[in-house]
Amino acid sequence: MQQRLDDFTPTGRTKVKRAPDRGHYDRETVYEILDAGLMCHVGYVIDGHPYVTPTAYWRMGNRVYWHGSSASKMLRHLKTGPRVCFTVALMDGLVLARSAFHTSVNYRSVMAFGTAEPVAEEAEKLARLEAMMERIVPGRWPDLRPVTKQELKATTVVSLKLEEVAAKVRRGPPIDDAEDMDLDVWAGVVPLGYAFAGPEDDPQLKTGVTKPENLSKIRIG
Repeated sequence: MQQRLDDFTPTGRTKVKRAPDRGHYDRETVYEILDAGLMCHVGYVIDGHPYVTPTAYWRMGNRVYWHGSSASKMLRHLKTGPRVCFTVALMDGLVLARSAFHTSVNYRSVMAFGTAEPVAEEAEKLARLEAMMERIVPGRWPDLRPVTKQELKATTVVSLKLEEVAAKVRRGPPIDDAEDMDLDVWAGVVPLGYAFAGPEDDPQLKTGVTKPENLSKIRIG
C-alpha cells in the first residue's frame, strides 16, 4: 500500500511485524481509535524500574493529553523529559475458534512513543481541562463551578505530540485450520461493547436538582 503524505511513518518500534496486515499508519484510523477511548496506559522508567500508569486522556488535533495531581510521581517525572510509551486498546469481541490455539479477540489499539510536554501557561491549561470535560460529557463545562487558581496550580497537564505512532486492528471471524472446519464445535464472534447504566444520584445531591440531558451524549467505544 502506497504511503500517503499525511500517514505516520513506521519506525523500528512501530512497524507491525506480527500479522502486519493488521497494522495501520494513517491518521484517520489512529484518530478514530483515540477518539473512541477514554483510558490510556503510559509507560516510563524511573531509576531503572518500569512503570505503567492507567489514566484518562483526550485528543486535540495531533496531540493527546492527560492530567493529574502536581504531586503525582508520574507527572513530576515526565516534566524531566523522559521518553514514554502511550497505549490505548479497545476490545470489540471474543473470537471463538474451533481450537484454543486460534481463539482470539477483535480489538482496536494505538501505540505511540515520544516525550511528554507539560502545559505551563494557565490559560492554555484551563482550555485543555475544558476540552477534557467536554470529551467526557459534552456541554457540562459551563454548568460547573469555575476552576480556582489553587486547583489549577495543583493540577498538571501534559501532552504528547503524535509522531511515532501505529494502530493495530483485528476484525472478523475466527481463522481456523482447514482440517478443523468440519468439527462439531461452535465458532463465531461474541461482540462486546460499552453500555451505560442509568445515572446514580450523589446521596448528598441537593433536592430539586435533576439529571442533565447531556448525560445521554456520553460516548465511549
